[in-house]
Amino acid sequence: MEPLTTLVLGASPEPSRYANLAALKLQAHAHPVLLVGKRAGAIGGVGIVQDIPSDTRVDTVTLYLNPVVQEAWHDRILQLAPRRIIFNPGTEHPGFAKRAAAHGVEVLEACTLVMLSTGQY
Repeated sequence: MEPLTTLVLGASPEPSRYANLAALKLQAHAHPVLLVGKRAGAIGGVGIVQDIPSDTRVDTVTLYLNPVVQEAWHDRILQLAPRRIIFNPGTEHPGFAKRAAAHGVEVLEACTLVMLSTGQY
């Protein structure tokens, strides 16, 4: 069975950004990551791409985009049919959460970093 991939949407090469810290912590916990952000770069040796590749299969989408910016991604996220979406603090979008839940996606308003630290990921 192949490992389950996490899409980090809003990935940033800037070390102080929470998306960067989460990507590193996911990798440290042996979770494969797909990093999508607006700026090129890498986190922990994994390149950041600007779009979601068409053949992508992901288990979890963890959001690090504000609610307005993330709206451009909503349809594409749902096309991925992830098992769950994590709305990290500041990314909450009630309308999209409701829409995702209607598609059978588990929706969490949580912090990926805390989930990993406490064994809840």
